[in-house]
Parts: sequence; structure tokens; C-alpha cells
Amino acid sequence: MSQAIHILRRASSSLSEEAYSRIRSMIITLELIPGSLISESELMSTLGFGRTPIREALRLLANEKLVDVYPRRGMFVSSVDVHNLSALSEVRAVLEIKAAELAASRSTPADQLTTKSLITEIKGLKGNLDMATLIRLDQRIHHHIYQCTHNQFLSAALDNYYAHALRIWFLALDRVAGLTAAIIEHQALLEAIASGDSKAAGKAMRDHIEGFEASIRKSL
Repeated sequence: MSQAIHILRRASSSLSEEAYSRIRSMIITLELIPGSLISESELMSTLGFGRTPIREALRLLANEKLVDVYPRRGMFVSSVDVHNLSALSEVRAVLEIKAAELAASRSTPADQLTTKSLITEIKGLKGNLDMATLIRLDQRIHHHIYQCTHNQFLSAALDNYYAHALRIWFLALDRVAGLTAAIIEHQALLEAIASGDSKAAGKAMRDHIEGFEASIRKSL
């Protein structure tokens, strides 16, 4: 299932960025096993890129702590440590709440159209939806909020922290209950953003992050 889930990222404008995006998705969805040795030649064969784009991609991923580099030993997929969940939640509780508040105050008319479209999509959720569909929607919601801040530095930082949180989510995916309900929670958040209510948006985001951490902890 993980291979069917595309991890959202900025549009690629070079082979290195495309390689980066593809390898990043493989790491986040655990297609590349945490702690495993990374083979440049295998990635070149699997993805169809030359050595230079692969190496540049791995360098960028090392900066994001998704790849660990050990001199004379090689490069490894970083481990997924559930003990990092609290630390991630602490950071996200500050930055994501700020992002929600900014999104409520800075959204453009074009942003609002997308926000309302996402609200409509959430209202239409019915039945037992597959995990891939729900995770794709969760990504779109969060990345839309980041974009609505119109702050590229904040958006880039949140994108990185979200990626690490998503890896932990994939680790516990088969045991997480109530995933549909967690996605539906975003409706209140998006409605606060649509109405320009920064305070309500911040509170809704805090509730969502705290709920996410609690649900993951129960499943681990």
C-alpha cells in the first residue's frame, strides 16, 4: 500500500530534485527500510537516474535527517524512533499552530477557494475509506495550510517536520484506529481559516496535533 501513496513535495525542476522527491517518498513510506544501508547503484537502477542526481538527493535528505551518513561505513536510512514523537509534537505544536493562525489572516481569495473545496471533500467522506486515500487527503490539507501562510521559511520547516511525523504514522499504520475521524477533525480547522478566525484556527490545530500524538501512542 505504501508505494501507492505519493508524498507531496514542491514541483521538481531538475533531475536532482526529482530524485530527491522519489527517494524521500520511499523513505517516508518505509519502502526503504529504516536503518538499512543505501545503495547508490540500486537507486540508480530502480529510479533511472545517474549517480550525480542520486548523490545530490541523498545529500539533501541527510540535511533533513532522513539519511544518516557514517564515514567509511556508508549511508543509511535514518531509523524511526517513536521516542521522537513527543519532541516532534512539541515543535509542531508551536509552528503548526502559528501556521494555522497565519493562514486564517493571510489567505488570498484563491487560497479560500481551495480551503472551501477541501471542506466539501471532508463532508463527503463516507464509509470505511482506505488508508492511502485518507493519508493523501491529510497531506493535501496540511500542505495547503502551510502555503496559506505565504511564508516560505515556515512552510519549508513544517514540511520537514510533517515528513518525520508521517514516518511514525506509517510505522503504526496497521494499528491506528479512527483514522477517518482524525481527518474529519480538519473540518473545524479549515472552517476557522475560511472565516478568518485566527484564534479558533490555532485552537483547532492544537487539538488536532495533541489528538494525533495520543492516537499514535495508543497504537504503539
